[in-house]
Amino acid sequence: MAATSSAPKPRASVTAPDVRARKGSGTPLVMVTAYDAPTARITDDAGVDMILVGDSVANVVLGYDDTLQVTIDDMAHHVAAVARARPNALVIGDLPWLSYHVSREETVRNSARLVRAGAAAVKLEGGRKRIDAIHAILDTEIPVMGHLGLTPQSVHAIGGFKVQGKQLEAARALVDDAVALSEAGCFAIVLECVPDAVARLVTDTVAVPTIGIGAGRHCDGQVLVLHDLLGLEDRLTPKFVRRYASLKADATSAVARFAEDVRAGTFPASDETYHVADDVAEAIELYGASTT
Repeated sequence: MAATSSAPKPRASVTAPDVRARKGSGTPLVMVTAYDAPTARITDDAGVDMILVGDSVANVVLGYDDTLQVTIDDMAHHVAAVARARPNALVIGDLPWLSYHVSREETVRNSARLVRAGAAAVKLEGGRKRIDAIHAILDTEIPVMGHLGLTPQSVHAIGGFKVQGKQLEAARALVDDAVALSEAGCFAIVLECVPDAVARLVTDTVAVPTIGIGAGRHCDGQVLVLHDLLGLEDRLTPKFVRRYASLKADATSAVARFAEDVRAGTFPASDETYHVADDVAEAIELYGASTT
């Protein structure tokens, strides 16, 4: 009887048009935010459709209080690390604050930096006010993902990390922004921290997939940060995060056991140590004795 292999089956690389074509397919899209080669390999081996190299690297990896501190240099560095894992998932690079706000030329230049680093698409925040930037990027043949609702780069303008679109006028404005992004050519739109009824209306209205994070189950897909769903990041627990593991607790326990073994003199053991042949060991001992 032939042996069976448990290795995952090869899959085709996901493209922005592939994601766009999944609108209304019935199978939700899966996006995970990751920031380096090891986490890219984990997410890609798990079969996700998209890897977002998010500007949340500022909070999750670099230790900042918000995303406003991260630069295009930071983002290009982390996009390149993810791309080196050669994932089949679509790699999307986040354009950080002030990288697409100043001019069309700077917007295009910064988008190109992320593509040259390995991204196959870029994401930016904001609605109708970002249409010119979106057109500039699309004119260079770079796919664009939109982002509406809670936009962390606007944290000071919106008064903190709050659910958006809770009132009727705000909900209408959010729908109008989503339609504008779709019509401008975005291949998908992230909806962050909006009521489920609003997210459902947006999803039913626009012609491109919506990817929810804190936006209920009626979006065309969902995204979480890998560190959140694995329990590596446990300082904050947003309502929309579901923990699928407790890796910080496991990792802390493992390091504590290592420290205990080192201090007790039980690490490394003999089978964790390189040895020489007995005659070489004897010669080394004789040499040592002759030098004392």
